[in-house]
Amino acid sequence: MITALAGGIGAARFLQGLVRVVPEEEITVIVNTGDDIELYGLHVSPDLDIVMYTLAGIVDEEKGWGIRGDTFHCLDMLRRYGHETWFNLGDKDFATHIYRTHLLRSGLSLSDATKTLCQNLGLKIKILPMTDDKFETKIVTSECIMHFQEYLVKKKAQDKVIDVLFEGVKEAKPTPEAVDSILNAEAVIICPSNPIVSIGTILSLKDMKKAMKETKAKVAAVSPIVGGSPIKGPADKLMQGLGLDVSSYAVADVYRDFLDAIVIDQVDRMEKERIERLGFRVVVTDSIMRNLEDKVRLARVTLESIGLR
Repeated sequence: MITALAGGIGAARFLQGLVRVVPEEEITVIVNTGDDIELYGLHVSPDLDIVMYTLAGIVDEEKGWGIRGDTFHCLDMLRRYGHETWFNLGDKDFATHIYRTHLLRSGLSLSDATKTLCQNLGLKIKILPMTDDKFETKIVTSECIMHFQEYLVKKKAQDKVIDVLFEGVKEAKPTPEAVDSILNAEAVIICPSNPIVSIGTILSLKDMKKAMKETKAKVAAVSPIVGGSPIKGPADKLMQGLGLDVSSYAVADVYRDFLDAIVIDQVDRMEKERIERLGFRVVVTDSIMRNLEDKVRLARVTLESIGLR
């Protein structure tokens, strides 16, 4: 069994390749829920949704989010009513959030609601939220503290980051199934996701980092940083705000307590020896996922970095 830790778009694209190398039913994905937010009276789980939509083959590849061919009539009407609509949701996307919210209000956990959504999308892969408890990632700037989605979408990640807060981290617990999937895995893969607000949120949960240290599985990571910049998202601003270099070395250093191997892009090959001094294997390859062939190749390289496939 393979367990993957995942954020949003980068992870979803990597997983598209992984499911073509490893049977879906042998993969468990633990997904960040620090981005979850209530909007329009609904529970929205951006990272869970992008992973589900991508693996179900319905994602809008051009936008990188949402459902292909979606319309925005509901959002247009909300705007006409004077509602603030900075967070774009298509009409089909709204259906997901309506159904999820209905399931949660009927008493289901987020894990059970996610399982129901995945089954209806025809997915065999197991997708787990990192926690069923309330957890919100907050970004601290010189002006205010705001939800990560406000920083990313409403503010377009333009404000300088001073700190990152995990609201609810002391009370939130990882789901037992998520912890067990790490402890009992053959391999654990950290997808090319933001090390601070995607993977960092997962690892911030009590017992999650402990499980990563105690598992007998080999652990491999794919760096989301290429040539000193993230492929997608504001990882650079967040890392800089926390006093970290924006580099594959910094990513490796964040994971050094439990990592066995890391895959970095050929652009960063000069960092190989420095990273190796942290004590684990470094594999250099073309890590840019331009098409499905690239995604499959990167998945194979990542598995091979820890002696699998």
